[in-house]
Amino acid sequence: MWDDAFPSFLIGLREGLEAGLIVSILVATLVRAGARNRLPQVWTGVLAAIALAMSFGAVLTFTAASLSETAQEAFGGTLSVIAVAFVTAMVFWMRRSARSLSGEIKEKVTGALAMGSGVLVVTSFLAVGREGLETALFLWTTAQAAGESAGPLAGAGIGLVLAAGLCWGLYRRVLRINLTKFFTCTGVVLIVIAAGVLGYGLRDLQEGGVFPGSTAYALDLSGSVDAGSWYSTLLQGVLNITPTMTWLQVAGYAGYLAVVMTLFVRGVRAAAPKPAAAPPAGAPAPRRRPAWVLPVAVVAVPAVVAGLVVAVARPKPGGGQTVAVSETECGKGFTAPDPGRRTFRMQNTGDKTSEVYLIDPSTNAVYGEIEGLAPGTTRALVATVAGGTYAWRCVPSGGRAVTSRPVTVSGHGSGAKAVVPVSESDLAAPLKAYKAYVEQGLATLVAGTRTLDADIEGGHLDRARTDWLTAHLTYSSLGAAYGTFEDFDKKINGRADGLPGGVDDQGFAGFHRIEYGLWHGQPAARLKAPAQALAAAAAGLQKAFPTQDFDPGDLPLRAHEILENTLQFELTADTDEGSGTNLATANANLAGTRELLTVLTPLLTTRAPKLLPTVDADVDRLQKLLDAEHRGTAWTPVEKLDTVTRQRVSGATGQLLEDLAPVPDLLEIRKSA
Repeated sequence: MWDDAFPSFLIGLREGLEAGLIVSILVATLVRAGARNRLPQVWTGVLAAIALAMSFGAVLTFTAASLSETAQEAFGGTLSVIAVAFVTAMVFWMRRSARSLSGEIKEKVTGALAMGSGVLVVTSFLAVGREGLETALFLWTTAQAAGESAGPLAGAGIGLVLAAGLCWGLYRRVLRINLTKFFTCTGVVLIVIAAGVLGYGLRDLQEGGVFPGSTAYALDLSGSVDAGSWYSTLLQGVLNITPTMTWLQVAGYAGYLAVVMTLFVRGVRAAAPKPAAAPPAGAPAPRRRPAWVLPVAVVAVPAVVAGLVVAVARPKPGGGQTVAVSETECGKGFTAPDPGRRTFRMQNTGDKTSEVYLIDPSTNAVYGEIEGLAPGTTRALVATVAGGTYAWRCVPSGGRAVTSRPVTVSGHGSGAKAVVPVSESDLAAPLKAYKAYVEQGLATLVAGTRTLDADIEGGHLDRARTDWLTAHLTYSSLGAAYGTFEDFDKKINGRADGLPGGVDDQGFAGFHRIEYGLWHGQPAARLKAPAQALAAAAAGLQKAFPTQDFDPGDLPLRAHEILENTLQFELTADTDEGSGTNLATANANLAGTRELLTVLTPLLTTRAPKLLPTVDADVDRLQKLLDAEHRGTAWTPVEKLDTVTRQRVSGATGQLLEDLAPVPDLLEIRKSA
């Protein structure tokens, strides 16, 4: 998370220090002028500035969330460019003003004391408000670039806390900091970060259709650079340098960096601070009002304004449509909505729990769905609507599917991507092919476990270690069927974790029990019973498998789950009982995933044609990394991998998992089919 947090940490530290210095100078000036009774006015202005910044952040977040995907890209890109402009102005201003900041603020405070309490509130509000707005805007754009908010928020929070501590130390004269050098050094780093934000913003504008050239790549290193590696993650998180960049991104990045960095490094000599004038005597006393009125007002007003802006900016939900869901009234109340992001209130007016789908009636493709809508309840379905034909399909539990009359939406733009539904009959052929693969694998497994049993029976433990690995890898390549194997999986591949006696527990059985004995010096006599039980379990599974219930919906789920288990158990060496062959098991898991994708290819090709080439590249990348750790019959144990290699293997597995994530949803069995 630190790679995403660092840019926000730096902006939080700088902006927090700027705002904190201003507040410290305001407070110190009032205290030295004997005007402590005016301090609440300073804090009121600060509170108002914080409320304004938070309200501004809420407006950005909720306004962007209500836009279509293309509009979100354009909106985010525009704000990224604006954020770069603000940050650029900020670093130059602080480079120039660091030395004279105290004198300028003291002059303003002196004037405010003479003009009344309201001016002092405004002075502190304006001084801090600018920093708050800049922080909110830059934090929002960095969160957009990172694709998540936890890292940027954590980084900004740490930076602000550290800035507050530094300002307290400066105010109490505990610390001494050369502010000119501080703002110069951090300014250099921020310019580099801002160049990355500019490149990211230009890319968003291209994807939003504002600028052309979204497919004109200046560099494309995706085939040779591991996107999951630590260095790639660091470059993307901190500098927004990605393996694939367009010509516009590169030109914007390089041009901004060359021009702005050159101007900044040249620097501007700061003018000597002007002496602060003494506050005039006999300043008029402010009018008395309840102490709570102004603080409450300065927080409430920005929040109310932000709420009004969000309410006005967000598109109204589908003309306020409430759509009926039942066997007799499916789609009642549905009229052609305007293009854009729409919310439909789906109300079950029948007496059965139902599923409801927004579909393209010509292809049955699904744009949105609600499952388990109980009678008498209403739930919202949100979908981005573009030009085309739409209808509702209601599927009551135990009833027949009913389709509403279609409506036609006029207009252009990009809507939600429809998913062509999959039925059980669509998965019948892939299931048949995969069951044949499993049956062949089980026959090999039975033969392998019998060989292993014979080795142990004859006391040939060296040979048993080799045959153990062969049989275990055979079983590990059948991952998509584990859910079907029922109790046999525990007998064949059980683990000691969770057992009261651990590796000595009587319930510890199967491959890992034998592995523990073979690699911990146990005699053949102690391993005979586990080996016989393993062979018997394998034979029992082979006999039972043809009659076991293999849910066709498990196939797309297992495409993702096999490697999830690999990442959790094998690449952490959690299942290693002494053989050090976790990478061999990971390789077998990968082979099982590859086989599963082969049988699912016809369905995936028509629904996500760009997915399989990406996944194939991921599989090849992971395969090369695993092959590099396989020398003859030996595999490098996970614990002996160097840090970089281990990160590469885990990163490549994680990237493959990320790219496989859409498969379960794409091939989910939907009753609308």
